Amino acid sequence: MNVNEEKLNELLGRFVGDLGATLHAGLIVIGAKLGLYKAMATPNERITAAELAKRTGTNERYIREWLNANAAGGYVEYDADTDAYFLSEEQVFALTSEDNPAYLPGAFILAAAALKAVPQMLERFKTGEGLGWHEHDSDLFCGTELFFRPGYNANLVNSWIPALEGVEEKLCFGARVADVGCGLGASTIIMAQAYPNSEFVGFDYHDASIEKAKEKADAAGVSDRVKFEVASSKDFPGDGYDLITFFDCLHDMGDPVGTARHVKNALIDDGTWMIVEPFAKDTYQENHNPVGRVFYSASTLICTPASRSQEVGLGLGAQAGEARLRQIATDGGFTRFRRATETPFNMILEARP
Repeated sequence: MNVNEEKLNELLGRFVGDLGATLHAGLIVIGAKLGLYKAMATPNERITAAELAKRTGTNERYIREWLNANAAGGYVEYDADTDAYFLSEEQVFALTSEDNPAYLPGAFILAAAALKAVPQMLERFKTGEGLGWHEHDSDLFCGTELFFRPGYNANLVNSWIPALEGVEEKLCFGARVADVGCGLGASTIIMAQAYPNSEFVGFDYHDASIEKAKEKADAAGVSDRVKFEVASSKDFPGDGYDLITFFDCLHDMGDPVGTARHVKNALIDDGTWMIVEPFAKDTYQENHNPVGRVFYSASTLICTPASRSQEVGLGLGAQAGEARLRQIATDGGFTRFRRATETPFNMILEARP
């Protein structure tokens, strides 16, 4: 074996970074759930480990270790002169406000929950069987909402819907909308708040998520024009919808072509299917980048097993790419398909009958 020392050291350096990030994910979850970051939310305010422990009702020794891990990772700043810690403006923005587009802890809650599926996935890798969304740790559901909701808050009403042909006008006037695979209802509620003349129904096969979505709609004051029901992507009820939306979930469906056919039949003649999917190019090598790594990893533990647990079990994966998604829509009977807009993390696709 002829090992290139320079390349080996490069690999080992990547390993150190990845190992630290993997372990630190748990500390970010702890910081989010115990309100540690939020207790430091005044930018540049120095606080000692003892003060933070007192402020949050936690143990000082654990807090000291947690703070040093965060400082080593660049998530917290350390002032050696006062032996105190603080958050910069940027760290406060990214770590304490759940509604801003750069909020980070939700992604780590999602990731830590997904890793709990590794023991089940060891056997699935041998058998090829699936692992349903409902079989995951419950933190996956709230972590997914916290991960995606900031992006929806920033883009859904401001840029994604306006990029669709004639949809915003319909919503302002009064439209019927189905949000399929709605999870905890973040996307449904955001649309209902923005378009009070329209009626919305969110569908998801996961009953626990639907119950939580109902609670969130009540808290947001939109339960008068939002309903949530348990239903799958191939059998959700109703027809005559002006708009049907799928947010980051079509690739999770076992039978996306069958889903597309059902969507087409449920739309009015000039209706719109809005498909929001993780950003991806059409070839594997084009997705071998940091964003692709995130989505391929999540897809291995969550998305592909979810699809394979269902009828057909096509397993599109979270990096399906526009060409494959276009084919799904075409095979489902749609005649028009285009990319309406995009972000570094999402493609917003528009399919018309």
